[in-house]
Amino acid sequence: MAHVKGRKDGLVAENRRARFDYVVEDTLEAGLVLVGSEVKSLREGKANIAEAYVTVENGELVLINSDIPTYAGANRFNHEPRRHRKLLAHAREIARLSQSVEREGRTIIPLKLYFNDDGIAKLLIGLAKGRKAPDKRDASKDRDWQRDKARLMREKG
Repeated sequence: MAHVKGRKDGLVAENRRARFDYVVEDTLEAGLVLVGSEVKSLREGKANIAEAYVTVENGELVLINSDIPTYAGANRFNHEPRRHRKLLAHAREIARLSQSVEREGRTIIPLKLYFNDDGIAKLLIGLAKGRKAPDKRDASKDRDWQRDKARLMREKG
């Protein structure tokens, strides 16, 4: 299992608000192009993808506005915390995502940043459609009802 300080599952960061603000229609696991100090910082469990988003630039996926803090041990060879990071995916998948964004007005959002079983940093991205305020309320009601229903089923058996 991948080693992240304090975590057994390898999870570094999760965008919990994403599923509230968006309807995620499709997901894709993409690799990240990182420098050494970024990997060290991720292994300490330090990252934030809450305000981040993904865009297609020159036929490449780019993660924008993600925050990976500087690594204390890297000294002067440190990285820029909010730099644009290239994502690795197959050309066919990038083209499919790009077409959905252009034609259908979808958004590509990061959902989870984690280390896989081989110890490689991966980003789970989702092709999503934005929710309006009434939809968010409906989703919240549905989630509350599912939670209450599960609790009642456990109690009543």
